[in-house]
Amino acid sequence: MPWTKLHIEREEPSYDEHSGQNVRKLSYGDALKEALDQALALDPRVYVMGQGINDPGGMFGTTDGLYKKYGLERVFDVPLAEEATVGMAIGSAMAGLRPISIHNRPDFLLMAMDQIVNHAAKWSYMFDGQVPIPLVIRTCIGRGWGSAAQHSQALQNLFIHTPGLKVVMPSTAYDAKGLFLSSVAENNPVIFVEHRWSYKHQGHVPEKMYYVPFGEAVVRREGKDVTIVAVSHMVIESLRAADELAKEGISVEVIDPRTINPLDEETILKSVAKTGRLVVVDMAWKNCGFAAEVIARVAEKGLNKLKSPPVRVAWPDVPVPAGYTLEEAFYPGVKDILMAIKEVM
Repeated sequence: MPWTKLHIEREEPSYDEHSGQNVRKLSYGDALKEALDQALALDPRVYVMGQGINDPGGMFGTTDGLYKKYGLERVFDVPLAEEATVGMAIGSAMAGLRPISIHNRPDFLLMAMDQIVNHAAKWSYMFDGQVPIPLVIRTCIGRGWGSAAQHSQALQNLFIHTPGLKVVMPSTAYDAKGLFLSSVAENNPVIFVEHRWSYKHQGHVPEKMYYVPFGEAVVRREGKDVTIVAVSHMVIESLRAADELAKEGISVEVIDPRTINPLDEETILKSVAKTGRLVVVDMAWKNCGFAAEVIARVAEKGLNKLKSPPVRVAWPDVPVPAGYTLEEAFYPGVKDILMAIKEVM
């Protein structure tokens, strides 16, 4: 099996330990394109389909030109028929292929929820592991250009509620590549959630193929006064907030779960035991979301370590608005994180 030969990366080095020189850097988007290219080259069972992926700049540039290299049999556009195309992907995965189904917006994955929740998530369980579903569904969240209530939703919390689905949310270029290759190698369905504002962020990305394991959080910044658990682009916002608070003598620890299902509880609980304070920053609505789940687990297993009530930073429970001023009011950022940290302090 070609995927067993990849090595596991557990850390994200910031420099070349041998030469001491700055290492190769790629943007988040280019890292994803390289991972996709390498997956197609490694395994002839891998194929990619999605709406507009063969257009110039397809899927924010991450699929641009791949159909010329691998042919329309392996990289191809599909019509506006999400339930049918995801169903086709599931069937081909059951037959031994490794499909990657790309959806520019998660909003329209709602059209395929029957296929994802009732079929992809359950076949392996129902047949005692004898019917693996090696399927990756890529989608992209985040504010854009006034996309409003039906084109800007972050629905990853719907999927973490469903047993059998793994949900990945990389925040860096390094993790984008490593977690994507892990997703393609996985024999269970993976929802791979990207963020529009992350595509231009640059970082260290090795040219070789590598895995970043699921269920292993990373401490992006060490601190002693308060723990932030943040996902996706909100990791970047949290690090900016931590820089601001450092000027005031407040030491913030920032944890990036990288995968929200499975979730690395151990790293979060260890950090909360050290700081005694918790802020969770999500990229979705507050009600019944990932932030609430993290706080619930800390309450179950580490309540006696908390010095103050934990705080959630998430979207308000209203539909996503259109228009610049309304978006500015709706989406949380550094200021909201600063307020939350000062509240728990």
